[in-house]
Amino acid sequence: MEKFVSIIIPYRNEEKFIARCLDSIIAQDFAKDNLEILVVDGMSEDKTKEIVEEYTHRYLFIKLLSNPKKIAPAAQNIGLKNAKGEIIMIMDAHSTYQRDYISKCLKYLKEYNADNVGGVTMTLPRENTLIGKAIAQVLSHPFGAGNAYFRIGLEKPIWTDSVPFGCYKREVFEKIGNFNEKLASSYDRDFNLRLKKAGGKILLAPDIISYYYARSSFRDFLKHDFSNGIWITYPLKFGIKIFSWRHLIPMVFIGSLIISLILGFFFFWLKILFILIFGGYLLLNLLFSLKISLKEGLKYLPILPIVFATRHFAYGFGSIWGLIKL
Repeated sequence: MEKFVSIIIPYRNEEKFIARCLDSIIAQDFAKDNLEILVVDGMSEDKTKEIVEEYTHRYLFIKLLSNPKKIAPAAQNIGLKNAKGEIIMIMDAHSTYQRDYISKCLKYLKEYNADNVGGVTMTLPRENTLIGKAIAQVLSHPFGAGNAYFRIGLEKPIWTDSVPFGCYKREVFEKIGNFNEKLASSYDRDFNLRLKKAGGKILLAPDIISYYYARSSFRDFLKHDFSNGIWITYPLKFGIKIFSWRHLIPMVFIGSLIISLILGFFFFWLKILFILIFGGYLLLNLLFSLKISLKEGLKYLPILPIVFATRHFAYGFGSIWGLIKL
């Protein structure tokens, strides 16, 4: 007999994406008698709530809840409080999911005796523009995403530190508690690190696939990466270390540029160091941009180096600002 599954979808102002998200879940090859979808509204100011209400009238397994605190971890905790399922799944409102997403999560959860299972996120542009497509390419490339296998892909299941969204056994929350509402961002990474410390096992599988619609404007892309950078270091304020050393590479890179540039006015060898660091980065950026452009089209070549630099510099400066905020 299939286990009862509770899906929690936190959202705020997602009128452009919530319908396609819900449609992809409704189309799952999983029995709806064993499913509930808890859509948690963060006091949206657009028409998302009205759209979700229409779905609740058509589908009895979809329920709408309110989140006065607005932030995602609070929404997920509200969902947990109201969830009836033996399995808890967190899903993203501006993502869609392959038809077998739920069933494969349950399959791997059982086969590997995992506590949390997640899959690969295929990045798509929110708007079908050159900039939007370039941003999607950068977020799917190792030079833009590092060794985040859920973004760049993998060939076989691996044990990992964190996965996007997540399919959890109910007892996980009974064991280690809920999501930390002090963290407006990086709360999922914090939760998974707590799970690992408690002896839990997290599996990333290559054939569990979702589609994430990335920001398609430079301004939104920059703001998002700057914010992500902040929330890699700022949780130290609460005594929480959520980063591994690879997350600090952009901050170290930016810091070394700033220090060598300033001190280069006084020490010639530091001026040479600045040239080597910046020149090496520029060369790598152009090489990876050219490689992608030769495959996807030379029209990307003028814009990809800018998008890569936007990601690295925004994230790096964000991490520095997170430390300053301490």
